[in-house]
Amino acid sequence: MRDFVDHALDLLLKHDMAGFAGLWAPDGVLEFPFAGPGYPRRVEGRDAIREYLRDYPNLLDIREVTAKTVHETTEPAVVVAEFTVAGVVVATGKPYELSYVAVITVENGEIRHYRDYWSPLAAAEVLGGVDELTAAFSA
Repeated sequence: MRDFVDHALDLLLKHDMAGFAGLWAPDGVLEFPFAGPGYPRRVEGRDAIREYLRDYPNLLDIREVTAKTVHETTEPAVVVAEFTVAGVVVATGKPYELSYVAVITVENGEIRHYRDYWSPLAAAEVLGGVDELTAAFSA
């Protein structure tokens, strides 16, 4: 599972969002339990996830993973990944650094369920405000 997380983060660093979305099962789910108003709480299916993530590199230019911890669980298919990414906000050129915690369920080499616990307030601050965050990531 650690190799799987490393591969996923490597795809993000390469700005390969199609490859990253390709890690999901055809009916896999991407979920945002802390999503704010105007932000999707759930994206279902590999194709929808690919579309959702398509423009991410046009918003945030991820340049490095500054911290990473992978926690194995008592369930072999589930891993908890804590990571921090740093880079540049494309629209402003300002640096950013955001931390994430993801609970990832992988079956047969594909993501079945990915719960992304991130801070909408921190993301809004990085992108320049709540309106910018909502516009950037709205469904």
